[in-house]
Amino acid sequence: MLLSPRAQAHRVGTGTGRPRTTRPRRLALALLAPAVSVCLVAAGAPPVPLGVGDRLYPHLGNPGYDVASYDLALTYSGSNDKPLQAVTTIDGWTTGTLDRINLDFAHGEVRSVEVDGEPAAFATAGEDLVITPARPLPRGDWMRVTVRHTSDPVSPGDRDGGWVRTADGLAMANQADAAHLVFPCNDHPSDKAVFTVRVTAPNGYTAVANGLPTDVDRAARATTWTYRTLHPMATELAQVSIGRSAVLHREGPRGLPVRDVVPAKDREALEPWLRKTPDQIAWMESKVGPYPFETYGVLVADTATGFELETQTLSLFEKGLFTEPAHPAWYVESIMVHELAHQWFGDSVSPRTWSDLWLNEGHATWYEALYAQEKADRTLEARMKAAYGASDRWRTAGGPPGAPEPPKPGQKIGIFRANVYDGAALVLFALRQEIGQEAFDRLERSWLDGHRDATAGTADFVRLAARVSGRDLGSFFQHWLYDEKTPPMPGHPEWKPAAPAAKAPAPAPASAVKAPRPVAKASE
Repeated sequence: MLLSPRAQAHRVGTGTGRPRTTRPRRLALALLAPAVSVCLVAAGAPPVPLGVGDRLYPHLGNPGYDVASYDLALTYSGSNDKPLQAVTTIDGWTTGTLDRINLDFAHGEVRSVEVDGEPAAFATAGEDLVITPARPLPRGDWMRVTVRHTSDPVSPGDRDGGWVRTADGLAMANQADAAHLVFPCNDHPSDKAVFTVRVTAPNGYTAVANGLPTDVDRAARATTWTYRTLHPMATELAQVSIGRSAVLHREGPRGLPVRDVVPAKDREALEPWLRKTPDQIAWMESKVGPYPFETYGVLVADTATGFELETQTLSLFEKGLFTEPAHPAWYVESIMVHELAHQWFGDSVSPRTWSDLWLNEGHATWYEALYAQEKADRTLEARMKAAYGASDRWRTAGGPPGAPEPPKPGQKIGIFRANVYDGAALVLFALRQEIGQEAFDRLERSWLDGHRDATAGTADFVRLAARVSGRDLGSFFQHWLYDEKTPPMPGHPEWKPAAPAAKAPAPAPASAVKAPRPVAKASE
């Protein structure tokens, strides 16, 4: 995610292949509740919110199961002020014996829940939907959970993320902890799954989601679109766009389908930017290898989010990024490349924990800056030198790149600070200085090849860097990722951090994602 220039101006810095297990079940009491806030009686202790123990978001995710697939069915009325009717079906394996199943869900009305086709009791605890099946689920069992609910667009100013209201409909922005404002899920990037999304909307609207279209069913008054991902995806990367949109198709490298989704009235004005995407994909492939997914494209939303976002196969951008004349062309293209680079770093290889965020944002910033150097003579070394000068301030304000400070209450996307953007790209620059260009390039490709469609963390990157370079880099990474002060830059002993009292503006990343990330100013 990258913050837009406007948002940063004030800143310093369905199914899977395994058959389901069948077993006799006692019928649960058919308990229906008008809203998620109404608890159903269940045996045992009161329901409690759980989490997977993420240091930055302790209540995100849930233990005891591994999701294999999501099937989301959404019905849009034509008003972005009204809740959508929804059915979420989750298939997965249990990893322990479960008396209860916790799902993350916090912004909708739950009408009924079934586990393996039978009614189940449910209640809420914090931001969890706590489900009690008719009988405990044994470890290693295949389970299906079906939740009938509403999906309520968040009121402006209510909370960051989830559904984003646009001028003509809705889009999603779920990073880092907002997918569960839209649908019940295991809302942590460590549990990736494939998605099927069905959206029904009145005729005249177009719905688009991650992955490839598999069906369009047109009726007298409404149309249902179905999309399916071919690769697993973290919940924070889910995207559904509903609007009066034009869907534009072109071809990328090696025949890759590229589809862009834009407000129909703006298609001609946006086309000069959209046609750049195939060459940008080819440029990224020349650096890190083949594009990792089945399709790519740009979703342009007529709204003011304050960020851009790397939703998988369909990156979200504010329309203003492309239409405001103050933004130089090199800058806009660099932001496009930032979100594109995330398809490899963050989407294909997802962070195991949110403390591993520096691997996503640092790499996206790195390729954004490298692109600006090669295409617009904005030298990478000059940008890294500026980042070095500000790095101590960033570490003081937000923690070192490998251990960002937790977000403040009410500011869940507050982990997206300069320290995980240019501050993390600075770590990569220092690493390249330390091990050399050739080893660095091999490391990048090996990282992506070894963890494609999976999750990985900082320790994995440190081990791989040591193996590729043939050197023990433990001390190097310890200092660069976790020290309060920025270490000396290899090869540049003359670089010095700015004095603590310095009021110099934060150096310029040229991107904008869905969390606060420093971005190059248009005047630079």
